[in-house]
Amino acid sequence: MATTLSWCFTLALFMVILMASISSSLANMANMNVIDKCWRGNPLWRSQRQQLAKCSVGFAGKMINNIGKDVVKYKVTDLSDDPLSPKSGTLRYGTTMIKGKVWITFKNSMTITLQRPLLLSSFTAIDGRGVNVHITGAGCLLVYQVTDIIIHGLRIHHCRAQPPSTVMGPNAKVIPLGQMDGDAIRLVTARKVWIDHNTLYECQDGLLDVTRGSTNVTVSNNWFRNQDKVMLLGHDDGHLRDRNMMVTVIFNHFGPNCNQRMPRVRHGYAHVANNFYQGWEQYAIGGSMSPSIKSEANFFVAPNDVGNKEVTWRKGEKGLWKFYSVGDVLKNGASFNKQTGVGGAKPNYSQEQNFKVVNAMFVKELTSESGVLQCSRSLIC
Repeated sequence: MATTLSWCFTLALFMVILMASISSSLANMANMNVIDKCWRGNPLWRSQRQQLAKCSVGFAGKMINNIGKDVVKYKVTDLSDDPLSPKSGTLRYGTTMIKGKVWITFKNSMTITLQRPLLLSSFTAIDGRGVNVHITGAGCLLVYQVTDIIIHGLRIHHCRAQPPSTVMGPNAKVIPLGQMDGDAIRLVTARKVWIDHNTLYECQDGLLDVTRGSTNVTVSNNWFRNQDKVMLLGHDDGHLRDRNMMVTVIFNHFGPNCNQRMPRVRHGYAHVANNFYQGWEQYAIGGSMSPSIKSEANFFVAPNDVGNKEVTWRKGEKGLWKFYSVGDVLKNGASFNKQTGVGGAKPNYSQEQNFKVVNAMFVKELTSESGVLQCSRSLIC
């Protein structure tokens, strides 16, 4: 009888906690953007992690190729790193040695110091929710000639340049690499990549590069801070394959202490919407080689210092520019040198890519939890 009463009490207590979690999650959802609303209201997200893959919007589309019954669930338990002979339990083993779809989580909080750049295989999701994961070291993350990648919930910082080297790559094949400049995340000829809720800062070169024909990328809910060169979209002026590049940059927080490239775009197309800009030094959004950029409903706060209040920077023939500002809020003297024309440079999203851009006056609220989420040990995130 006592055992039955104890079990009933435990069940009742669990239900009370569950209902309180649901109530709290629903209350918080009112202030969330469309991506976070999709999964953070679910108090069982820890046991239903793959729900996240259905929440992406923008050019990456839904990441449904990363989920299914055939996904290998891999947990990182070892913070060491062997670039050529990855040990089971390490992050590098999960990103290179497992065939097919893999969903990577972490047993506990840890700092992983990479000895050489970390390559990712296609159909890989790295999910840092619920713990505190720092990644630092040589070159950091390299998304090279792969597709269907999710990078979520990581702190990536103090990445340093790496001379030419060899590393274990996708499908357990050793790959020679050239010079790595020291970016937090670098995409090279990659497709369908979603980078969400990461905190990136203080790397030797930049925080995010999308280069050499990479496309269908969504960069969302990240916090970029303490960096000179933040985000580069397009390899160089001569790389014409980047004309097909399409990147969505939404719900991110830029700053404090960011100088330039938020983003800098070459050749391709960028939809930059609902981001919060906490100052800049040289410029916020810029580019060369006639890119198309739609800046929509962003919140720009110009720096307090006497300096550049202009949001944009442009290199090349003025008549070829396609910079459009639609519904942006410009504070503290900020200005945007733009093209005329209502709604120019439309992203032309498909149904699964499409999302509603919110009025810029709500951007500070929508981006207030950009970066790594502080998920509690309860069911709430």
